[in-house]
Amino acid sequence: MLDIKTLRADPEQIAQALAVKGYVMDIQQFVQLEEQRKRLQSETEKLQNERNVKSKSIGQAKANGEDIQPLLALVGDLGERLDAAKAEFATVQEEQQGLLMSIPNLPHSSVPAGRDENDNVELHKWGTPKSFDFEPLDHVDMTASGGLDFETAAKISGARYVVMRGNLARLQRALTQFMLDQHTQVNGYQEVYVPFIVNADSMRGTGQLPKAAEDMFRINGDTETYLIPTAEVPVTNIYRGEILQESDLPIRHVCHTPCFRSEAGSYGRDTRGMIRQHQFEKVELVQLVHPATSWDTLDTLTGHAEGILQTLELPYRAVNLCGGDLSFTSAKTIDLEVWLPSQQQYREISSCSNFLDFQARRLQARFRNDAGDIELVHTLNGSGLAVGRTLVALLENYQTNNGKVTIPDALSPYLGGAQTLSLDA
Repeated sequence: MLDIKTLRADPEQIAQALAVKGYVMDIQQFVQLEEQRKRLQSETEKLQNERNVKSKSIGQAKANGEDIQPLLALVGDLGERLDAAKAEFATVQEEQQGLLMSIPNLPHSSVPAGRDENDNVELHKWGTPKSFDFEPLDHVDMTASGGLDFETAAKISGARYVVMRGNLARLQRALTQFMLDQHTQVNGYQEVYVPFIVNADSMRGTGQLPKAAEDMFRINGDTETYLIPTAEVPVTNIYRGEILQESDLPIRHVCHTPCFRSEAGSYGRDTRGMIRQHQFEKVELVQLVHPATSWDTLDTLTGHAEGILQTLELPYRAVNLCGGDLSFTSAKTIDLEVWLPSQQQYREISSCSNFLDFQARRLQARFRNDAGDIELVHTLNGSGLAVGRTLVALLENYQTNNGKVTIPDALSPYLGGAQTLSLDA
């Protein structure tokens, strides 16, 4: 959530900045609500003061044995008018809060203008896509013997799910453990395990609600709960309502969870295979940091995700997302896109974002600085990496013409020292 003081100071400048994201801010609505709020706040305070003064006068008169009926007549309907003003004031505040919750984060000045992913700006590439002396297959055809079983998953759950068998299930587990070990033992993250079901307050805290409600799986029941779309939600919400010490920062967490998304806005894209599924797994990186360090932290966190790709020797590129492709909550996002031979293009495998204090203001995640003052932390996160897409990239980039996959040296110890792996179920 944006700082309302910033909005009050210059709503037109805020609206201009948000236009980079393609968001049209209703300045008139905000100004009208702000005028109503100020008027009702002033009226409520005036009536409250009047009641206090008259109540004090009545108390003094009563103590002196004087007739208080004339004073009671002056009070009259003052209480009712005060209650009505308070109710109207609360209604306007609630409406204003709802408007604030619907306004996205401001994009950083380095975010390029643009409408969609076609306008993202490439920052750098790493690695050279492999040349094959045979026609490379995509991961679906490679695993046609049943290692990745989409038909059985459809029978069990529906479209966009998968059953993994044998070496494919083992390979996914190995990738997950490899990533967790890299981030905990090399990059200095603390591993956490969290619930996979969260309440509405948690979803609002990190910004999934109300904006992205249609992309979430809501659980029917007496309370409003959701399957997590990413570990970002429960991990960041660990610190909702907390006041940390400055010495506690930075906080670095890594978390492996399944992720659940309805993909309501995908309109049938990437329906083949594992690129876009309703259930998938990620190893997520989350950091809470001092505001002065968050931009350096974005570079560091992105580097940790890149390190996984480099260690696995998977070619990729980094892109700076344009305003139109930037999420509701992000001030800036660097996407890492891995090379997929079957598509002859780079595809997203990690998004690393700085939210500044946008999430922290919703969460009331704060710290006490050395001067004793309370400040909002800055939050960041990124995939380190999306496990299923890493599996797809490894299969396609390391495929051989005899139906096997070569195992990268860094991953071999997690597979009992295997140098190759058969894809038979």
